[in-house]
Amino acid sequence: MDLLVARDVTKRYAGHLALDRVDITVPQGTIFGLLGPNGAGKTTLIRIINQITAPDSGQILLNGRQLVAGDVYHIGYLPEERGLYKKMKVGEQAIYLSRLKGLSRYDAVQQLKKWFIKFGIEGWWDKKVEELSKGMAQKVQFIVTILHQPQLLIFDEPFSGFDPINVSLLKEEILKLKANGSTIIFSTHNMASVEELCDEIALINQSRVVLAGRVDEIRRNYGDNVFEATFYPDGQDAAHWLPSEYRIIASKQENGRQKINIQSLAGQPANHLLQLLLPHVQIMEFRELIPTMNDIFIKVVKN
Repeated sequence: MDLLVARDVTKRYAGHLALDRVDITVPQGTIFGLLGPNGAGKTTLIRIINQITAPDSGQILLNGRQLVAGDVYHIGYLPEERGLYKKMKVGEQAIYLSRLKGLSRYDAVQQLKKWFIKFGIEGWWDKKVEELSKGMAQKVQFIVTILHQPQLLIFDEPFSGFDPINVSLLKEEILKLKANGSTIIFSTHNMASVEELCDEIALINQSRVVLAGRVDEIRRNYGDNVFEATFYPDGQDAAHWLPSEYRIIASKQENGRQKINIQSLAGQPANHLLQLLLPHVQIMEFRELIPTMNDIFIKVVKN
């Protein structure tokens, strides 16, 4: 089942076409990567989903029906540009933002206290926001974003400014949210995080969706049928016993072992190559070299 669908969404700003007939489909219970270079239109689409602005044409559907004003209570949004009231106390600020999402003061305090302890910021409850480090402020905003348990969560560059330990903490919580049934739109330039967290992606470039689908399928589709084999050599160059439909594109020896990268020009599967190698050498490692999302992002955007 699809939780959110954007159909033919178009948006212009003073002659600039920000979104050009954009379609995306976000399945329920998944982490969906919304990717693209700066200025591609990602933030505009996020603002439309959050009803901060409206499309010139097209539809946004939530649970199969047209998005309406009350749906903001079912959405949690952590924007890239952070914003807390600097002179307010941290606890009161968090309570205020939680109540805007429909929680009672009592429920907000009870839940916030638990999350503050979990994130190691309980000692900052009565401090002013301006005393927080950037990372601590981001933790507060993350907590407030998820506290009302929305159906849809939108995280725009959620790891910006975090050290590796806190990035790991946040990733763990995002995966827990998914496991508990949340649907997450995750906008980032960090392609390693996309591979680690996202089930599906849509890549927007120059206001249009230029690539969409499951991350594993996209990576495999952009592969060049290249395999890496590590083995103990038999004294004969592998090129002598590999048929012409295979090409060795890299080879090196290290610690008595040989590592070669072999391209299947005919697109033969891994098992076929393994059958050719096994009579001649003792295989130590064998894997297909699949391009990273970073490689694919650069290739698609440059083209």
